[in-house]
Amino acid sequence: MRPYCAAIRRAYFLAMVEFTLALGDPAATAQFGRALAARLRAGDVVALSGPLGAGKTTLARAIIGELTTASEAPSPTFTLVETYEAKDFALHHFDLYRLEKADDVFELGYEDALDGVCLIEWPERIERLLPADTLVIRLAMDGAARRALVRGAGDWRQRLAGLNPA
Repeated sequence: MRPYCAAIRRAYFLAMVEFTLALGDPAATAQFGRALAARLRAGDVVALSGPLGAGKTTLARAIIGELTTASEAPSPTFTLVETYEAKDFALHHFDLYRLEKADDVFELGYEDALDGVCLIEWPERIERLLPADTLVIRLAMDGAARRALVRGAGDWRQRLAGLNPA
């Protein structure tokens, strides 16, 4: 049984995609968000990590704007979660910066939110609760510009085709 499990694990990680995008300004970050939005479907979790000011909320707002009719997408820093209706699923935008304990996320409806699409800022707060096929986007400052390290397993390699500059 062990070789079979190891083979599945190996195949899963061979399907992993990882690449870096240069995001010259907030408009480039928003453009990336809109392109990513077109590839999202129910059950997806997108973890947006990086320091304050790296562009997590800009990226999330672009995704929300592309998938919903919301004219504004307030940062859920104080409410911790905002929910929007997209065409085919509910879209949940979590900002876990103020979350005290990982298990507190369940009080925010996290389990039910996994049926839709979850955008999670500060995912480090619930790292052990994230699905294995979470798409992780680590944003970093690069002078006035930003960089995005994009990493995902499962079918993300195929779904992100065209976004990878390599």
